[in-house]
Amino acid sequence: MQACLEYIAYMNKRQDIQYTLRSIPPRIDRVLRESSVKEQKSLNELAIAALAKGLGIAEEEVRYHDLDDLAGTWVEDPKFDKALKDMDKIDPELWK
Repeated sequence: MQACLEYIAYMNKRQDIQYTLRSIPPRIDRVLRESSVKEQKSLNELAIAALAKGLGIAEEEVRYHDLDDLAGTWVEDPKFDKALKDMDKIDPELWK
């Protein structure tokens, strides 16, 4: 038991811990390799970044910029509202 505790203490002090991952799904391999070329980073760097992000411990916060610039910019427009209402009307001639 003492040897096990000493081993754990030693592993916690190391900075260059290595892992061997097996049975990597082809899709993950493909995306990692494509990202490696695109971002000009090593597979190792990308894998570590993906693990950190997946575990929620990434160094930098990810900010999504989808429609952020539109948030809070709605302006009331009666003509637009009328146009939307007109689109909700059913034309009986089309449903015969």
